[in-house]
Formats: sequence, structure tokens, C-alpha cells
Amino acid sequence: MVADVQDELGEAVVREITEAGGQAFYHHLDVSDEQAWTDAVAKAVEVMGGIDFLANNAGIGDNEPLDVTSKETYDRVIAITQTSVFLGTKAAEAELKKSQGSVVNTSSIFCIAGGFGTSPAYAFAKGAVRTFSKNNALGFAPAGVRVNSIHPGFIDTPILGETDRQMLADAAPLKRVGQPEEVAAALLFLASDDASFITGAEFVVDGGFLAQ
Repeated sequence: MVADVQDELGEAVVREITEAGGQAFYHHLDVSDEQAWTDAVAKAVEVMGGIDFLANNAGIGDNEPLDVTSKETYDRVIAITQTSVFLGTKAAEAELKKSQGSVVNTSSIFCIAGGFGTSPAYAFAKGAVRTFSKNNALGFAPAGVRVNSIHPGFIDTPILGETDRQMLADAAPLKRVGQPEEVAAALLFLASDDASFITGAEFVVDGGFLAQ
């Protein structure tokens, strides 16, 4: 199930999956809405019979220093980037325990490093996702459910906006920005049985940025 508020883009992802021979369907989901999550889980169970894997991947950023960051901006970033992970995991918990499934939460390298000294709401949110993942890994372990976090570096997605890609590429030892498929590959590994003894882990996908 592909779930998002961007219906046209979500439907496009579903078409890409089905045209490649996979099975998928789209469901409109506001990840900051608790009832919407309850409805989404019910829909997933109705169509698929259960939930084996949950990827919490929604997120937006801010790009200003603390002194000019408004409460409105902070609240919106927290709701979509942080609270969504709480709501999604809570809503899917019972189904994940039935299937002994797994969860991967998308955090960021900027919850491990301090970033560029701006984007305080984003840092707050991604730091919370990092710790929440470890907390859930311990809480869910007796039920056989694994929870891990993935920490992308500079990935060529719309969240980068108009940021100079070359400047970001130069900041990483591999001297390029990453591609979404490279993050997805790590996420799929963590979701798979190949990662059956991995829980509470942090997987960094950053071209070597944090190794410096």
C-alpha cells in the first residue's frame, strides 16, 4: 500500500510498481491525523490481509536558524516528520505483532551530526525518530517485531529544494548526492528476512559524510 497526501504522485508510484509486475494500490493518508492512520491500517488489512512491514518515510524540513523559526513552522515539521511515526507505529502495532513483522523509520544523518546549524525543527524531529526507533525495538522485541532506523545523507529528492547539489556532493567523500533507489535498497534489506537478527540499529546511507 502506497500512502500519501499527494494523490497524483502516489498513483504514479502504484502504476510504476504494477507495470513492473508487482502488486500495489494507493490510499490517501494524512500522516499527522490519528484517525486517518486507523483507517489506513484497516484498509491495508482489508486488501492485503495484514501488515508485514511498515515504512515511516514522511517528512518535511525547515531551513532557517532558530531565531527566526516560527512556532507554526516548528509545529508543522514536528507533526509530519515526528508525530507521524508515533501515530503510524501505534496504529499498526497489533497487525505487526500478528505477523512478527518489521518497521523501518526514516531519520537523517542530521540527528547524529549537527547539520549546518539551521533547521532546528527538522533536527528535533529526526532526533526523536532515532530514539523512538530504539525504544520501540526494545518494546516490540518480545513479540518478535524488529524496528530499525535509516539515516540518509544528501539524497536527490524534492526535499533538497533549490539547494546547490554540487555543494552537497562535495561535502561527501564519494563526491556525489545519493539516489532514492540507494536508500530504498537499504530499507528493503532491513525489511527482509536477511536482517532477521537486526533490531534497534541505525543504518547510515550518506556517501561517507559521517565518517569524516
